[in-house]
Amino acid sequence: MFRSLTMVVASLAVIGFSSQAHAGEPRLLGDYGAWEAYVFFENGQKVCYMASQPTKAEGDYTKRGEPFALITHRPADDTRDVFSYITGYNYKTGSEAKAIIDGKEFVLYTQDETAWGPDPETDTKLADAIKNGSKLVIKGISSRGTHTTDTYSLSGSSKAYKKISQECDD
Repeated sequence: MFRSLTMVVASLAVIGFSSQAHAGEPRLLGDYGAWEAYVFFENGQKVCYMASQPTKAEGDYTKRGEPFALITHRPADDTRDVFSYITGYNYKTGSEAKAIIDGKEFVLYTQDETAWGPDPETDTKLADAIKNGSKLVIKGISSRGTHTTDTYSLSGSSKAYKKISQECDD
């Protein structure tokens, strides 16, 4: 998964506050079950994130990029627990995605191929549910109308979260 996740850094720069951001190569902090923890520097500022790929990806699609679920801390921007989902396709314009963690549903807003929590409070609730849950399911609709359902194991997520929190505790 490391090679694929290094490509995610470019997406993280877009997810961040500056589209002009210069991101360094991520460094793996640890592999924790289904999740990995990373750190990199963007414009000289530390960014920590944890990421995972689905154990099962369902949908009637012929071509799709690699999906990733992430939680990101950016201490310099005073942001923590930012949940993002890179889906590997462009979402249907105006659609929402859903994250379901052990039966609890969270509505995500979408743009291009990324979905986010609508506010910091939702991000915190998502991060807590991911740390304490066993299964994450993400449902979305592509720009071509394809319904997808991606299932993630949350095994190791609490350890990955602890590691990124320690690394980015400035």
